[in-house]
Amino acid sequence: MDNHNGDVPSPTAMMVDPPEEHIVEPNGAESDEVAIIPPPDATDSMDTDGGQVAPLQANDYEAMKEHVFLPLPEEPRILEDQVNTWTVESWRTLSKKEHGPIFEAGGYPWRILLFPFGNNVDQTSIYLEHGFEANNIPEDWSCCVQFALVLWNPSDPAIFYQHSAHHRFTKDESDWGFTRFLEIRKMFNMPWEGFDRPLVENDTANITAYVRVVEDETGVLWHNFNNYDSKKETGYVGLKNQGATCYLNSLLQSLYFTNAFRKAIYKIPTEQDESMNNSAYTLQRLFYQLQTSNNAVGTNELTKSFGWETRHIFEQQDVQELSRKLMEHMEAKMKGTEYEKVLPQMFSGKIKTYISCINVPYESSRTEEFWDVQLNVSGNKNLLESFQDYINVEKLDGENQYFAGEQYKLQDAKKGVIFISFPNVLHLQLKRFEYDVQRDTMMKINDRYEFPEEFDASDYLDKDADRSENWEYQLHGVLVHSGDLNAGHYYAFLKPNKEGWWYKYDDDKVTKATKREVLEENFGGPFRTPTGQLRLQSQKKTPVMRPNSAYMLVYIRKSKLDEILCPVTAEDTPPHLQRRFEEEFAAREARRKEREEQHLYIGVKAITAETFHHHGGTDLTHFEANPETDPAAPRFYKFLRTATMQALAEHIAEDLKKDPRHIRLWIMVNRQNKTIRPDQPVMDLRPTVEETYNRAAAHRDPSLRIWVEVVEEVGPDGDPLWPTYQGQSNGVVVKNELILLFLKWFDLDSQTLKGVGHTYISKEKKVEDLIPVIMKKMGWDKLPSDEKIQLWEEIKPNMIEGLKGKHTLKAAELQDGDIICFQRIHERKMRLGGSSAAEEANRSVDRYEDAREYYDFLLNKKTVRFHAHPQKSDPEQYPAFEMVLNTRISYDRLSEKVGEKLGVPGTHLRFYTVNASTGNPRTAVKRSAQTQTLHGILVPTGYGQLNMNQRSDALYFEVLDMSLAELDTKKCIKITLLSEGITKEDQYDVLVTKSGVVEDLIEALVKKAKIPSEEEGGRIRLYETSNNRFFRELDRIYPVISINDYTSVIAERIPEEELDVKDSSQFISVFHFQGEPSRSHGMPFRLLLKEGEPFSETKKRLEKRTGLKGKSFEKIKFAVVRRTQYSRPQYLNDDDILWDVAANEDDLLGLDHVDRSRSIRNGVGDLFLKG
Repeated sequence: MDNHNGDVPSPTAMMVDPPEEHIVEPNGAESDEVAIIPPPDATDSMDTDGGQVAPLQANDYEAMKEHVFLPLPEEPRILEDQVNTWTVESWRTLSKKEHGPIFEAGGYPWRILLFPFGNNVDQTSIYLEHGFEANNIPEDWSCCVQFALVLWNPSDPAIFYQHSAHHRFTKDESDWGFTRFLEIRKMFNMPWEGFDRPLVENDTANITAYVRVVEDETGVLWHNFNNYDSKKETGYVGLKNQGATCYLNSLLQSLYFTNAFRKAIYKIPTEQDESMNNSAYTLQRLFYQLQTSNNAVGTNELTKSFGWETRHIFEQQDVQELSRKLMEHMEAKMKGTEYEKVLPQMFSGKIKTYISCINVPYESSRTEEFWDVQLNVSGNKNLLESFQDYINVEKLDGENQYFAGEQYKLQDAKKGVIFISFPNVLHLQLKRFEYDVQRDTMMKINDRYEFPEEFDASDYLDKDADRSENWEYQLHGVLVHSGDLNAGHYYAFLKPNKEGWWYKYDDDKVTKATKREVLEENFGGPFRTPTGQLRLQSQKKTPVMRPNSAYMLVYIRKSKLDEILCPVTAEDTPPHLQRRFEEEFAAREARRKEREEQHLYIGVKAITAETFHHHGGTDLTHFEANPETDPAAPRFYKFLRTATMQALAEHIAEDLKKDPRHIRLWIMVNRQNKTIRPDQPVMDLRPTVEETYNRAAAHRDPSLRIWVEVVEEVGPDGDPLWPTYQGQSNGVVVKNELILLFLKWFDLDSQTLKGVGHTYISKEKKVEDLIPVIMKKMGWDKLPSDEKIQLWEEIKPNMIEGLKGKHTLKAAELQDGDIICFQRIHERKMRLGGSSAAEEANRSVDRYEDAREYYDFLLNKKTVRFHAHPQKSDPEQYPAFEMVLNTRISYDRLSEKVGEKLGVPGTHLRFYTVNASTGNPRTAVKRSAQTQTLHGILVPTGYGQLNMNQRSDALYFEVLDMSLAELDTKKCIKITLLSEGITKEDQYDVLVTKSGVVEDLIEALVKKAKIPSEEEGGRIRLYETSNNRFFRELDRIYPVISINDYTSVIAERIPEEELDVKDSSQFISVFHFQGEPSRSHGMPFRLLLKEGEPFSETKKRLEKRTGLKGKSFEKIKFAVVRRTQYSRPQYLNDDDILWDVAANEDDLLGLDHVDRSRSIRNGVGDLFLKG
């Protein structure tokens, strides 16, 4: 083995059949993370070490072979056994690493690898390795071998020591064995245990290799799955697990390989709705990817179209429920098309429920459709017994006789169900999970339960059923659950074709599977050794139960196999689906190529006269803006870094449809005041774009930023005449006293800022000399006599200073790249310094009279998104919208502007802040003094940890029925209205004047909930609850202001039997708990006690009072609970009298049952599919 030398530790990592403390990773380091499950009993041990009984001799190779080769759990077929012995002489003089002679087994060369003095350990290390030459190992070679290595004394073969293992040898894992084979100190000079001579005697020992080559039937026996390619090995791909979606993956693979179902899904018309919210479209996409992809496919698109959030991805759901809802969903998508009957014809059968009289010709029956059959596992040994149990007939006789109408009266009868027909694809749900009454919880049934590869379903059909075709079924899929109720994993075994292999679909991995893996290993029950014995836990001596068992079976009617497993070709795939994937692939390839070539290019952001004209903000542009959506954004060019600036100039000129000679590129630089302005033109166009970028002054942008100047004057020969930085024939660049200024216009009427252009002007000129230039650029011939042009310098966003007309530009400290803003203004306003008081009162606070005010708005403007409160307003009536607002406006002005947008009075609006993590409403914004601003609402004072979770760009709003001022005079009380007993709860926020009483609150509730008045529907009472216990009933004259904010207020119609009862001692408080009274839950209430009434009758009243029916009510246990802190519940029997048992006024009636709402509270709701 050439990969070993004196300094390199041994062979690749190893795993042995038995747990061995002395085994280490081949690199000599102790293994920290190898979890080995010990064999359940001694008969399963794959290894023994230590001395052996005398009759066994190491040179009795046949006997030794029986001893070292114990049965393997996988039971692979044996291809060949070989035994080879290597006599090692002069042990103490050996080198660090030695190889034994090559021998052949299974058609391949093998040899022993020996580290006589240990592979970096104080024990001898012995391995088995293949004997190929380093350069002659077949590329995809693998060989599965069970082997043993025996070290023994040639002079006394009874003295030996051995280890056994099994391994899949490959090109990469060429050796396997035992780094800690045996301590060196035990090998020499000291007698072997039970003998009078050492193991290695006269420096000589034999090492025998027992090599058993076994068949790798599936190609993955003992595979480590490193770099495993499902598509290459099986032709199929798996599905990625998003978190806990293995249950979904197993079902989807089963449906995908029901080819007729896949074809039916492809028939759903989705061409006009290629939305990721359309679950039919995303399922089509998923199936198409499983059909064409070379890698595991994600289910994210599908689950998002279901409306599932992250929390749903990490919750395992019931597969049967998911299957039914998915079928219903897809069937609904097919409604109105020619394929609407396809799914029922494929998956739906008919079953009859009947009661048939024995002695008279009378039968009552009902025929229904079914999409799957739930079969009992408990109490049945196999599938056929479960079917027989399903159709078992119950006899109704004696006191349980059936009433067969007035004609026949009470009669002996047979009650049962019988199948009228089975579907072509039969889904059988095995009830592996059942409610355990003793434990009061759901439990997994791990009993052994067998199912056949084929069965005849005709024995379970009605005698009048259609038998023109046989009803034989063939197994197509086995969906497996491994684990217990609380934690487990799902995977599937499927047979894609009528004949051929089974495959295991375990999330993203697909492997071939043997029938033993499909059937025997999924029957459940205790583990058995290959010899048929039970595996026992070492200490408890109880059988070790298999964690994996089938929970859903898919059978296909044999006469319909060709129809159901029909080939699915490219022609069956919707053309628009193929087209969309081709487009997406092309886009991905373009992005990939772009990423690969990204380092070759640099971005160039160019400001042009057109972009500046559209710019309405500070500076010359916003460099982060998107040119595809914003005309003011700089033009973006992706250009080769190695290209010259000349090439860049020509490219930009072509884009602008200009002569390349007539444009000039100015480098934009960051000024110290954090503005970005042109510095100077690029005069030498020979350097590369990257060199120019690197020479630019400190830039924070990964792109080269430039301003494109277009010449305004050209010579007779077409050459540009630049006002400054004019190049001479001798190459000298002349900079004169002209400076470059940019002009912006603040339009008072439209309240906008616009870029006008640029101009060159001498520093020695006066500011007022800019006026004619501006007039010319704006096309203004003459201003009215009472108007003037006012000039400002935009120094930086928060520094806008007025310019004095008589100052020179030099005195005003203007330089290249500075921005001058101008506006037309009435001379009187200039002279008086602003508007008159009357004008000020009449103008809107959003109108800005001069550029300085408008710049202040630009500095403080914010885009705020408004949403209707999901519980307090109708989002459909008031869709979300955005507004650009000045963050300095007051609360009242904010209300006014939002009210204008909504078409409601601003006084009738209330705002709520937004939770940044969940997007849900937080607290209501309190309207305070006029000094409160929008900024103060979005970013509260002391913006610390408490407010970190508040969004600063969004608010919820509520449209009130009254003004906010009037609302302050009222109290809002959250009331839970009960109906249908206590099973239906509706919550309402009810406003009532703070001076009102409970009767006023009831009247307000009737209006809010739009329910019949007390005169029409019966009297209503209110009571308070706390911690799921009844607290007190509220008198109708009780003041609203005194209602406790920390209790829940419940409203219900008073039951008729309680209307005239005034004595409160005749009532008992009722609450719900689970196991312990301290674990209360649900809705408490009061029940009227009746003297002398047996509890069997009380239960009937309780059933009516609560609205709980059927099994939900039958599972409840009833107990009297004393208020004493540590008292235990006293459970009631039917003949108990509650009036007598609950003698104390403080006694409570407890309903002991499972808290079904707990999972909802923990965030797990009912399984649902949207889209």
